[in-house]
Amino acid sequence: MSTDNITIIEPLAGPLDGSTRVPGDKSISHRAILFSAMAEGTTRVSGVLDSDDVRSSIKAVQKLGADVNLTKAIDGSLEGGITGWGSAGPKQPDEPIDCGNSGTTARLLMGVVAPWDIKVTLTGDESLTKRPMRRITAPLMKMGVNFEPAGRETLPITVLGDSSLHPIDYDAPMSSAQLKTAVLLAGLYADGTTTVSEPSPSRNHTELMLPEYGADTTAGYRTASVNGPCQLKACEVLVPGDPSSASFLVCAAVLKPGSNIQIENVSLNTARTGFVRTLERMGANIDTRITGYAGKEAYGIISAAYSPNLLGCEIPAQHIASEIDEIPVLAITAAFAKGITVFRGVGELKVKESNRLQAVIQVLNEIGIDAWEEGEDLFIQGQPGLKVPDGLVIDSRKDHRLAMTWSLLGLCGDKAIGIRDFDAVKVSFPTFRAQFEELVQK
Repeated sequence: MSTDNITIIEPLAGPLDGSTRVPGDKSISHRAILFSAMAEGTTRVSGVLDSDDVRSSIKAVQKLGADVNLTKAIDGSLEGGITGWGSAGPKQPDEPIDCGNSGTTARLLMGVVAPWDIKVTLTGDESLTKRPMRRITAPLMKMGVNFEPAGRETLPITVLGDSSLHPIDYDAPMSSAQLKTAVLLAGLYADGTTTVSEPSPSRNHTELMLPEYGADTTAGYRTASVNGPCQLKACEVLVPGDPSSASFLVCAAVLKPGSNIQIENVSLNTARTGFVRTLERMGANIDTRITGYAGKEAYGIISAAYSPNLLGCEIPAQHIASEIDEIPVLAITAAFAKGITVFRGVGELKVKESNRLQAVIQVLNEIGIDAWEEGEDLFIQGQPGLKVPDGLVIDSRKDHRLAMTWSLLGLCGDKAIGIRDFDAVKVSFPTFRAQFEELVQK
């Protein structure tokens, strides 16, 4: 195995202790950028995550004609004004829009440009050009949008917008907030009600945020709708902390003896805190408390402490959408629990930035844990007191969540490990290592 581009992760010098805040929520940050670009007037945003993925959305809306004036705040987030194209619509870009590694940027942009008479080519990096896009193009085609090449499953794809879209009532084959959002954004400009129904609840940030911009939306348990036509209006948006980023600190505290932490100002949207419920089922010392609201988004405190008596549990398929991004770090936590943990219906992990299901099973097997898949289900036979083998080097597959997940094996253990392409963390949590260091009790 090549030793190029390997970062050594040393064990923490002590337990994690104290309070911290994580960077702004990535999903909400993307939407704040995109919705503000669509709106009439100048929207004031704060708490926006400064990461590679969010920068992809910023660059994209600038190419489409939005005026983005954001600066670094003291806490490292982005804040400032975004003047949208409003009723004039986005301009015709003079070159393809590169979405980098950001699936959210690419998929949501399809809905953003769909109602306008422009031709936009979307592309991305090597990883993004392998991810499925048919789930987005299929419902948009039902609304009247065309794509080139016809029937293409992956980027690059050219969107041929149409100003005469019609509303649809769409039964989505999978639970996907990106699919739902793309259809609802296109539906803003259709004459009538556009509805998306899902097999299980997905993230509902779009339904909660669009009314802040003046849209008439409905948010149900497994359904969301928007009434068009509607022109979004500028507003103020505060982005709370990202629960997906918080999950790494939380799981580390649960695994590291003596740890006791509080993460403040983090989103407590129930569609995003499935990992908290799973850790509770496993017997972890964890608690949440709502302290306020940003628009309709609840935020507050997550408290977590060392939990030496974790037990395996079963997570049903209908709960997976609320914790799909946290499955890898929960799998590492389950590796230290007594008994078998089963994650039902996690096939979506195969089409993330990498095949995360395959990666999780491979790495757990390498450290001596029995882990396997049966159909769409992931099984993990935990081993309390597990010791990581000497000289362990793990390939992150240039996947930000895997890079952070594997790092817990070094940070919370007693042996250093190596991670190839650890810098992938910049996609969503650039301050990852620094925040661990700040929480180590001196």
